[in-house]
Amino acid sequence: MEGGTEAFPDLGMHCQHSECNQLDFLPFKCDACRNVFCLEHRSYKSHDCPKSDRGSRKVVVCEICSTSIEITGHDGEDEKVILEKHEKSVDCDPKKKKKPTCPVKRCREILTFSNTATCKTCQIKVCLKHRFPADHACKQNSLTPSSRVIREASNKFLVALASRNGNDCAKKSRGSTSPPSTPSVKAY
Repeated sequence: MEGGTEAFPDLGMHCQHSECNQLDFLPFKCDACRNVFCLEHRSYKSHDCPKSDRGSRKVVVCEICSTSIEITGHDGEDEKVILEKHEKSVDCDPKKKKKPTCPVKRCREILTFSNTATCKTCQIKVCLKHRFPADHACKQNSLTPSSRVIREASNKFLVALASRNGNDCAKKSRGSTSPPSTPSVKAY
C-alpha cells in the first residue's frame, strides 16, 4: 500500500491497521511485525502485534537448583524444553538450591541482597536484626589491627573518665566565693 499525493506519490504511507488505513506522512514501522502504522496504532498493544515479545528478555528459574536461565535467544523453543535440557545438563545441581541463612542461633532469616549486613568487626554476613556485634555474639578475637587500636584507645578514655570521680578539670580559685563565670562561647 503506497501512499502520497498526486504530486508526491512516494510521500507517506497508509496505516496497516485493519480498521484505520489512514494516510500518515510520518509513519511508524513496527520493529517486531515490520508493518507500518500511524501515530495512534504504533504501539504493540494498539495494533495487537503478534510478535510483541520478540525483543524482550525472559528468564526461567529451575525448580531443582534455583538457577535462572535466560530464554531470549532460544527462538521457537518452549520453556519446558529448555528446562528439561538444563535438568539433564551438568549445570543442574540440587545442592545449589540452599539459600544462605543468618548464622545466628535459631535465626532462619534467608539472606538476600537487601537484608544482609556484614559485621565490620568479624566480617560475618548476618540479617539486619543481628547487625550489631552484641546481637550476633561477635568474635572479638578476629579484630583487625586498626580496629584493635581504636578499641584500646576508647577503653583508655573510658577508664580515665571513670577515674575522675566527679572532679572538674577546670581551675578553681581557692577561698573566693564568686559565682562561676559565664562561658565565653555561646552554644546555640
